[in-house]
Amino acid sequence: MDPALLDDFYQTLDPVAFTIGPFSVRWYGLGYIVGILVGGILLLRICKRWNIRFTFDALLTLYIAAVLGIILGARIGFIVFYGAGYYFEHPSAILGFSGMSFHGGLIGLATAVWICSRILKIPYTSLADLVVIVAPIGIFLVRCANFINGELWGAPTDLPWGVVFASGGGIARHPSQLYEAFLEGIVLFIVMMILSRRKPALARGSYMGVFFLLYGIFRISIEFIRQPDVQIGYLAGDWLTMGMVLSAPMVLIGIGLLIYAAKTRYPQMGIIDAEEMQQFELLDDTAAEADELAGDTAPEPDKPADVADLQQVGDDHGK
Repeated sequence: MDPALLDDFYQTLDPVAFTIGPFSVRWYGLGYIVGILVGGILLLRICKRWNIRFTFDALLTLYIAAVLGIILGARIGFIVFYGAGYYFEHPSAILGFSGMSFHGGLIGLATAVWICSRILKIPYTSLADLVVIVAPIGIFLVRCANFINGELWGAPTDLPWGVVFASGGGIARHPSQLYEAFLEGIVLFIVMMILSRRKPALARGSYMGVFFLLYGIFRISIEFIRQPDVQIGYLAGDWLTMGMVLSAPMVLIGIGLLIYAAKTRYPQMGIIDAEEMQQFELLDDTAAEADELAGDTAPEPDKPADVADLQQVGDDHGK
């Protein structure tokens, strides 16, 4: 494909995917919906490959929590990070959906996953690892929708694949949305899928670490050619953007998670049912009684490997 044809292709795109009566469905909304649905199906396949328990009912619970967490988090994040005080002066505009923040959505999703981990009785780090493996699917689709909408475009360019966006001042600009779709979507997805096929699966927190680290690096790199939001502009000089400020901690968190996973080496675990938890508690009480009878100097009785794994659930839920 001739790079120059990208602009011609963009001019033919319509942000509305289809219309049913008075209702219009936009590509942007479809990106979220399809990303979450396809991601959930793939998540179940990964659980099967890892031989950990995760039911369809649990997936439905995760679906509901993820939708609420992403939408609320993304909207609140945009208001806080990019609103520049506008929404505090015009509170009625908060209820609109013209403005979503990835980092806010990530915080909302992380909160939703934590709540689900408590409800479903699954270690938080295991559930979060599963979610970040499939997250690039939604990121890719939403970034493509950003391109179709003609928003979040890049700096002016004279490269042959530059695109003249309707709101871009009538000049060719970097299609930074597609750069992000490629790096944060395709490349990150390939990396996560390769790692997810490791047997045994990497320790809990490893996949989160890789996701945070690579996303942060990719996003910071693209921010150098992505035009900042007009209402806040550059935060310092003509290069530091809000996206960089919000992504830099992701790199540090990613490194921290990888160190945590390497030190703890907790195995991936699925849902723990009441019978398994009761068995664990019974064996744990028996071991404690044996300690008391044997005295403080006696060595701790060996526990079966599966009991040791179950004990890590309490560690995850307590952190």
